[in-house]
Amino acid sequence: MSAVLPADLFEAEERTLVALQEALGSKRRGRWQITWKFEGLRLLGPSLRLATALKESGRSLLLAWPDAGAAALAKRDGPELADCCVDLMQLQRDPAWAQRGDLLLIVGAQPSDYDTVEAVCNQWMEPVVLLNGRLEDAAVGIGSVARTRRRGFVSTWQSAFHLEPFVQGALMQEHLKEWELFRLDPAGYRWVQQFEARPDQEQIDDALASSTDGLRQKLGAVDRFIDDLRG
Repeated sequence: MSAVLPADLFEAEERTLVALQEALGSKRRGRWQITWKFEGLRLLGPSLRLATALKESGRSLLLAWPDAGAAALAKRDGPELADCCVDLMQLQRDPAWAQRGDLLLIVGAQPSDYDTVEAVCNQWMEPVVLLNGRLEDAAVGIGSVARTRRRGFVSTWQSAFHLEPFVQGALMQEHLKEWELFRLDPAGYRWVQQFEARPDQEQIDDALASSTDGLRQKLGAVDRFIDDLRG
């Protein structure tokens, strides 16, 4: 059976929670990534909803934000989570925070937060989830720093859920399974191909081009069949 994309953000959030719970149950101490790569997505609301759902499922968590301002906004909009909201620098300065939860959810960390996130994760003895984080810096490029990071800290993360719409289609991964590629047609998204690992741009382009050629051949065969029936 082919994979099916979520109908909207709320369904994506529900499926993320299921996939994350499965990932968390698969190992005692893991580092997991969740990626909702929607253009213009305001992360505060979805992050608070995910944290609330995790808390309601019985998990004691800390919700870490890139800076004090973001943490303050989260406390304002999610007062029921105020006691578990903290900023990354505060978490790094005071290791006692590491004893206050069995799950760390880091929201929106950027390349500038790399050293802080690495230090915090090295202190944290429980699972860590990185939500819409981007630890690799394109400006670092392909130099020795980038290679060292990819072989080291960056390589310790696994994807629990990934949903990435783009102009020609969408890419999705969930439940610790393969990556699913979809093509965007006038009638909607159609499943194209499955990959064991995350495909690069060249693989995506090749798969979409092949699927388009195949569709054209099928439509051409149908047209010829109809013409034959008409005599």
